[in-house]
Parts: sequence; C-alpha cells; structure tokens
Amino acid sequence: MSFQQMISILAAPFVVSVLLVGIHCYLGLHVLARGVIFVDLSLAQVAAFGSTLALLMGYEHHSNQGYLIAFAFTLIASVIFAIARREEKQFPQEAIIGVTYAMCSALVILVVDKMAHGAEHMKDLMVGEVLWVTWADVKKTALIYGVVGILHYVFRKKLIEASFNYDHPPHPIWDFLFYALFGLVITSSVHLAGVLQVFAVLIVPALVGRPFASTLAGRLLFGWIFGVIITLIGLALSIRWDMPSGALVVVCFTVMPILLLLGRQVTKAFKA
Repeated sequence: MSFQQMISILAAPFVVSVLLVGIHCYLGLHVLARGVIFVDLSLAQVAAFGSTLALLMGYEHHSNQGYLIAFAFTLIASVIFAIARREEKQFPQEAIIGVTYAMCSALVILVVDKMAHGAEHMKDLMVGEVLWVTWADVKKTALIYGVVGILHYVFRKKLIEASFNYDHPPHPIWDFLFYALFGLVITSSVHLAGVLQVFAVLIVPALVGRPFASTLAGRLLFGWIFGVIITLIGLALSIRWDMPSGALVVVCFTVMPILLLLGRQVTKAFKA
C-alpha cells in the first residue's frame, strides 16, 4: 500500500480519533479525581444496551432514533449515579456503577440472543471499527463534542469543583450535569469506537500524565499529545498488519501504563 493510499484511508478515522482523545482526556481527569474509574465502562454499556434494544425494535444501527434511545438510557443512569454520590455511606457509588455495568451487560446478552446477527453486533459494541467512519461522522461528532466542550467551559468552576473538591459536595444538579454530558459523549463515542476503545482513550492518557505533570493543564496537554501519537500508531499498524483497528488501538493504549509501572520499578531497583 502506498503512502498516499494510507493517508486517504486514515484521514477521517484519525480526525475522529483526535476528537475522541480531545474530549475524553479532559473527562478522564474528572473521572480519576472522582475515583469512579469504571463509570465510563458502565455508561458505555448502558448506551450499548440502548443501541442494541433499538436494533431489536427495528431501527438502523446509526439511526437518530437509535441514538436517542441510547442517550435516554444514559440519562437515567446519570440520575442514578448522581443520587448514589449523595448516599455514598449506604450505597457506595463505585458499587452502584459496577452493578449498573453488570446489569446492562446481561441485558445486552439477553437482547442479542433474540437477534439474527448477534455475535457481529457484540463485536462492534466492544471494539467498534473506527476505520470505517466517514466525514459525515466527523462533522456530527465534532458538533456534539463541541457543544459538550462549550457547556463544560461555561460551567467550568462548578463542574471542576464538583469533581476535585472532596470536602464540600456540590449541589446534586452539578453531578447530574457532569454525568449527563458524559453520557452524551459516551453515547456518541460507543457508536464510533466501541466500549473498550472509549474506555482506553478516557483513562489511559489522563493516567499516564500523572507522573509527568502536576497541574490539571499540564496533565491535559500531556494526555492530548500522548493520545494522538498512540492513536496514530495503532491505526497505522492496523492497516500495516491487516488487523482490527479498534482492538489494536486498545492494546496500544493499555500496554503503556503497564510498561510505565514496570519501568518505574526497574528504575527504583537500580537506584537502590
């Protein structure tokens, strides 16, 4: 394959992936600060259940009706998660998040069991196929993420305080707004990249930036640069090796914090 052909194939997927990294890295900093690491997986699974149910109801995979059904379920989950934070002592939020993930995973299996091409749909839900996105997908994704970004900027003081200020819990409306906007992003992302790639892009850039930057802005900048580079490597290797792009991008992302963790231990051992 020539360099020009590779660029032609990668252009739209790469732009979408950059958009994914841009919004998810920022949201990942909030998620790490809140200590709800698996909220992304949970909300993604909720959206996946909504999409699967929409398919069973006869709507197309990327239809507006399917998107709205998936988003409606993430809004319901957002309300539950916001309430759980207020009842942390009796109902730990992370436990509720895990229960929600397990429930929706089981529901997806039950719904898929009634579908003719269930196995193929399950694969798309988990790792997606970002190489098949179009420029129309790019425009739609940019619009949705742009709206979310603007709202986060307008209400940045309250939303940042809601995530990073542990001593003074905010009004529940700010928790709900955070999870509702988060759910909107996740619903869009799962349609494009699948549950696992969305989780990797959310958590890993925010996580690996912690040893290299102490400020929120520094970690965000590091995460953006890191995420774009790893995404490009994963997409290029998927074409080079003729392997599923979503799964390979997930591997490229998730192997990095493990290597960094082991590298720090080796460095400490040599210093000792």
